[in-house]
Amino acid sequence: MSAGFVLRDAVPDDAADIARLVYELAAYEKLASQAIGTEADFARHLFGAVPRAYCMMAEVASQPIGLVLWSYNFSTFLCRPGLYVEDIFVEPAHRGLGIGRAFFRALAQRAIEQGCGRMEWSVLDWNEPSIAFYKSLGAVAMDEWTLQRLTADAIAALAGEA
Repeated sequence: MSAGFVLRDAVPDDAADIARLVYELAAYEKLASQAIGTEADFARHLFGAVPRAYCMMAEVASQPIGLVLWSYNFSTFLCRPGLYVEDIFVEPAHRGLGIGRAFFRALAQRAIEQGCGRMEWSVLDWNEPSIAFYKSLGAVAMDEWTLQRLTADAIAALAGEA
């Protein structure tokens, strides 16, 4: 795709590298204790009968050194699907090669092909290098919105209400 690296769609044999790279991302974000997905989990959710997310790999010298994971959501206001970038990670030794921009360019092309009305993602507020990178892509912070989350225990409690 560009000098020094190749982007390609992930395949089932990538599950171990996906798990490894996601763990490296979690460690970078100081969230390693939350990265509990296994190779089998990624294989099931990315490559099972009903994929729940999608992944693209970056390789240097045929070695996986980065990934981007995404899924599709839906905007009722636009009445169109959207592309949600869950994670993007490039190993530190390979940053600065344009891999992140290439990932986002490839996802923008997919978003157009899929008729998506927007692309969205979250970034930790302390991650200034990533925020600056996203601004360079033309991204706009959604400061008026706050992310809400239910975790497994809260989901179970809510589901069990009479």
